[in-house]
Amino acid sequence: MAMIIREKYLERIRPFYNSDVIKVITGIRRCGKSVLLRSIMEELSERSDNIIFLNFERSSDFAAAGTPEKLGGYVKANRKPGLCYVFLDEVQEVEGWQNVVKDLRLDSCSVFVTGSNSKLLSSEFLTLLSGRFVSFRVHPFVYEEITEYANELNITVSPNDYLIWGGFPGRFLYTGLQATVDYLGEIENTIVINDLINRYGIKKTALFKKIVAFILKNNSRILSARSIYRAIKEEDNEVSLNTVISYIDHLKEAYIINSIPQYSLKAKKELSFYEKVYDEDVCFNSLHAAFGRYDLDHNLENVVYHELIYRGYDLKVFDNNGKEIDFLASKNGKSYFVQVAYSVLDDKAYEREFEAFKSLDQSNYKILITCDSIDYSTSTVKHIKFEDFLAMSDLP
Repeated sequence: MAMIIREKYLERIRPFYNSDVIKVITGIRRCGKSVLLRSIMEELSERSDNIIFLNFERSSDFAAAGTPEKLGGYVKANRKPGLCYVFLDEVQEVEGWQNVVKDLRLDSCSVFVTGSNSKLLSSEFLTLLSGRFVSFRVHPFVYEEITEYANELNITVSPNDYLIWGGFPGRFLYTGLQATVDYLGEIENTIVINDLINRYGIKKTALFKKIVAFILKNNSRILSARSIYRAIKEEDNEVSLNTVISYIDHLKEAYIINSIPQYSLKAKKELSFYEKVYDEDVCFNSLHAAFGRYDLDHNLENVVYHELIYRGYDLKVFDNNGKEIDFLASKNGKSYFVQVAYSVLDDKAYEREFEAFKSLDQSNYKILITCDSIDYSTSTVKHIKFEDFLAMSDLP
C-alpha cells in the first residue's frame, strides 16, 4: 500500500521520541494519524524491538485492552525490559485511559496516543499530567503531500481537483467522480453525522443534519451562533440558540470545523463575538453543492487557510475599519495581510479586493492570491497565482 512520509509532522515529533512526556496526536478521523504512527514506529524499529501498538477501533485490540485495567495489564505482559514505546491509536475509545497513560510514562514507557476528539485534551487530562505532554494536530493532505502521494499512486491531481474534493488521503485510491463522491459521502455520513449523533446522544437528528449542512456550506465566512440560529429558524421553529451553540461545539470537538478570531488594529483587540469558520476539508462544502455548482471562491480561501496553517502561520481575520482582510498571517516576527479571491478579472472584484488594503501602512506585506493567470501586482500589493502559492514553502 502506498504511503508517504509526512516529514513536516515527524520533524516536530522526533525530539520527543525518547521523552517521558505523552505524545498526543489529534485530528479528524481519516486524516492519516494511524499512518503517521506507523512512520514513527518504523523509525523506532531501527533502534528497538520493544514496541507495543494497539488500535482501539479494532475489535480484537479493544477486547484485549479496552479498559484501564486490561490496558495496563496488556502492556506489562507484552513489553520487554528497558524503554518501551507504546502506541495507542484512537485512545478516546478507552474510558479512563488517562490514568493508565500517566502510570505508563512513570514506568519507563514512551507513550504516543492519537484521538479524533479535542476532549482528549480536557481540563481533567491537563490537570492530571501537569504539563507532561505535547500535542500535535494533524490535518488532511495539503497540495504538496497530495502531489507526493499521487506520484506514489501514478496518478495526477490538479489544483482544481484539490479545490473541490480536498485532501482526505483515502480518496486518492479511487478513480472517477462517482467513486470519489461515494467515498467522501461515506466519510461525512460516518464521522460528521453518525459519530456525533451517537457520541452526544442527539435526538433531533433532522435538525442536527440541517444545521451541520448549513455550517459546512458556509465555510470561509464570518459566522456566529446567533446568525446561524436566525437562518435556521426561518425554516425550523424547533431550533434554539443553545442547540446551535451545542452543535457548533460538537463540530469543533471532532475537528470537523475550525475557526479563527477577528482582529481590529483600531480597537487593538480581538472581536470575540464573531469568528470565521473553515471546514477541515473542502469536500464537506462540495458534497452539498447543488447541480455541481461548486463554491470555488470560498473553497479557495479555505484551502489557503489550511496551507498557511501547514506552513506554521498564526492566523487572524483582520478588520480594517470595516473592510475585511481574509488573513493576518504571522510567523517568525513577519506579518502579512493576505486577501484571497478566485478571480479579480471583474472590475468590481478587483476594486473590492484592493480596496481592503487601503490605509494600511507599509510595515506589513500585502498579498493577493487568485487563480488568475494575469499578474495583478502593484507597487504595494504582490499578486500570487494560486498554483505558484501551492509550490511555495513560505510566503515571500
